[in-house]
Amino acid sequence: MNEPPKPAKKTQKAPLGIKRRHVLVGAGAAAGGLAVTRVLGLHHLGPELPTIALPGQATPTPKTKDWIAPLDKPEAQVAHLLRRATFGATTAEYDAAVSDGFKTTVDRLIETPAAEPPVMQAAEDASQEKPLPPVQLQAWWLDWMLRSPTPFAERMAFFWHGHFTSDFRKVNPQTPFIYWQNLTWRRMALSNLSDMLYKVTIDPGMLRYLDLGTSTGRSPNENYSRELMELFTMGVGTFTEDDVRAGAKALAGWREPVTQAMYDAAVKRAMEQGRPVPRNLQPDPGKTGVFEQQRAYVGPVTFLGDTRQWGTTSVLEKILKQDSVAPFIVTKVAREFVNQDPDLAYVKRLAETFRKTKYDVKTLMRDVFTSPEFLSPPSYRALVKSPTELMIHTTKALGLGQQPQLTRGLAVAGNGMGQALFDPPEVGGWPSNASWISSNNVLERVNFAQATLTALPTIPAFGKAYVTHLDGVVSPATAQLLNSSPDDATRWLILLASPEFQLK
Repeated sequence: MNEPPKPAKKTQKAPLGIKRRHVLVGAGAAAGGLAVTRVLGLHHLGPELPTIALPGQATPTPKTKDWIAPLDKPEAQVAHLLRRATFGATTAEYDAAVSDGFKTTVDRLIETPAAEPPVMQAAEDASQEKPLPPVQLQAWWLDWMLRSPTPFAERMAFFWHGHFTSDFRKVNPQTPFIYWQNLTWRRMALSNLSDMLYKVTIDPGMLRYLDLGTSTGRSPNENYSRELMELFTMGVGTFTEDDVRAGAKALAGWREPVTQAMYDAAVKRAMEQGRPVPRNLQPDPGKTGVFEQQRAYVGPVTFLGDTRQWGTTSVLEKILKQDSVAPFIVTKVAREFVNQDPDLAYVKRLAETFRKTKYDVKTLMRDVFTSPEFLSPPSYRALVKSPTELMIHTTKALGLGQQPQLTRGLAVAGNGMGQALFDPPEVGGWPSNASWISSNNVLERVNFAQATLTALPTIPAFGKAYVTHLDGVVSPATAQLLNSSPDDATRWLILLASPEFQLK
């Protein structure tokens, strides 16, 4: 059996001594990556060996995938929770959570109110005169992901950002709308689905992204009505095209708010062009959509089987009465936090409670984390970290603090790995799980790990990082690379690029 890697006696700045080709082989094994290594023209290192756990850390339990799941051990349960419910942990966060225990850590993560990020005045003041650079907004959020005292709140804001999607391109960096949306998603993240859907519907960024802000009773736009049912609540095949058309009429009447900065920029433009300022243009005091009755649809329509005069609230209430809503949301949550193919009985059990609690998200998340399925061997390392999760965990693992240059670099790296915050590729959000592992993405992930280490003035001592971040459970190939590494810099590269670290 391989011996665990020996900790270095002091920090060092050392060359990365192992061949990068070998690192790529290891990273390519993630998420069934033997196929990836073939794409890369690489080959598996050495003969097939029995999977091992490094001694003294995890004893064999039911085997899943390429590792022995150690989830019968309290410290592994806590680490598993931190990988799923947060963006990974620093050594101090891991030690504190292990000391508290699994149940107390669940309670603390869920019950602690979300901390507010620092005000981004440049976003608040965004206008045509002063557009907000997207990379600045991305760096702002990445910075808060790194140092927020409520990491679960950030993880949930990130989840809803991928569910109730909008992108800065259409929402436009000349408005503060996408920034406001981030604040709203964080504040509502653990509330009930009814309140959430109303806030999503009248969110200025969403009004622009899915065109509800330009939808009128005379000319209803169907985009938001369709995605509200198909992607946000009910799922494909649970409604008709007539429901989409009726929903569009029923939801019409909202418009975007006008900020003082946007108003001032419009006035300045009008004066420069020698034209009058539109009479109906005035700054709005609030940060939500504005409903104008004269723009709404008047008259009964038939929506999801009922014929009546509808409004925004009644449309959402009708949707929440549909049997498909609870299983749809629960399945999305389970795929994000448990495993990619949740058992139907598990989904049904969670969905029943979710509906009985009037769609209380906080209760749902507690049920997820305390369920036997969450700590079952098939759920161990069953999901692939998104680029954002990978970058934040890497940065935390290396103990890097607040550095504006660092978070701007993370924003650029995330784009290279396929995940630019505030810019999902489609209204359905980003891909998930194994979709994050391709030949190009593997190379980008290894490049990110190597670039991060190369930029450090000193390399932190490796110590027992393989325990804190990998549960002391690695494959023979990873163990061989770790044990043959000449220095801590190389050990860190092996760990950060390993298939084990790509998973959560």
